[in-house]
Amino acid sequence: MSQIPAVSREWHLVRRPQGWPVAEDFALREVPVSAEPAAGRILVRNLYMSVDPYMRGRMNDVKSYIPPFQLDEPMQGGAVGEIVASAAEGFAVGDHVLHPFGWREYADLDAAHAVKVDASLAPLSAYLGVLGMPGLTAYAGLFEVASFKEGDSVFVSGAAGAVGSLVGQFARIKGASRVIGSAGSDEKVTLLTEKYGFDAAFNYKNGPVAEQLPAAAPEGIDVYFDNVGGDHLEAAISSMKVNGRATLCGAIAGYNDTEAAPGPRNLMQVIGKRLRLQGILVNDHNGLQQQFVQDVAGWLRSGELRYDETVVEGVENATSAFLGMLRGENTGKMIVSFTG
Repeated sequence: MSQIPAVSREWHLVRRPQGWPVAEDFALREVPVSAEPAAGRILVRNLYMSVDPYMRGRMNDVKSYIPPFQLDEPMQGGAVGEIVASAAEGFAVGDHVLHPFGWREYADLDAAHAVKVDASLAPLSAYLGVLGMPGLTAYAGLFEVASFKEGDSVFVSGAAGAVGSLVGQFARIKGASRVIGSAGSDEKVTLLTEKYGFDAAFNYKNGPVAEQLPAAAPEGIDVYFDNVGGDHLEAAISSMKVNGRATLCGAIAGYNDTEAAPGPRNLMQVIGKRLRLQGILVNDHNGLQQQFVQDVAGWLRSGELRYDETVVEGVENATSAFLGMLRGENTGKMIVSFTG
């Protein structure tokens, strides 16, 4: 067990980004660490933290489903770490926990916000990805929100990311007739078809989505899982069959826009095709957690399900990892490791 240091480094938001975030919007600061947490609290040495697209929205001072980050305060996000001091019943030094206080080396938190995780079942970083929030988002978004059924044809945008790569594989495992994905590089397209088992994939930078999607799905799609928005959503509406369903999970194409992007120009088709477009917030689906872990752990053991992580080393590189994720530099889940 490493000695508890006197200070911890943590990232603070010091300026609200205008458009794309830049390095000057953040500051890495040192704060004191108490080796003796108060009653009911634990001190965790973070080993891995997550950077996710939703964090960009929390940098804006707007009312949303989750409060914005406060200026000159540590940012938050999923993290997995090891308890190094405990004043909470049921949590012992050496236990590994998942909690929402990333962006820092050491987290002093109320144990009510921590969930113990088992390093013997899966690598600890997996609890931030395939067995964590992105995994549950993919699972709930496909099976509950989109009402996926065997034989459906499924299109996933952002398909090489943490959520999209799982959506496509879940659909394949459960009997989709066809799984199509879009990604931002030829290398990712190859990954989708050769490693993840997608039936077809295309690089959206190589031509209009409105042309590439019909070519990949000539008979149309039943389900669209949207991580991108913009031209992808418009193209999907045109390709959807009658009674198609779309899960609207993200719109990363517009997260850094300073002006509102135009909406899909073909929404009239929603009426004639009787389409269902529904948003998803993962916290609405926590009741699926047990079934999700059971299913996904089984698919991992059997080898049916595969996943990737892009790992950036060091807390000092966390903002670089976040910006890289927004630019699509990750394959699978973007993770920041503090283990080095």
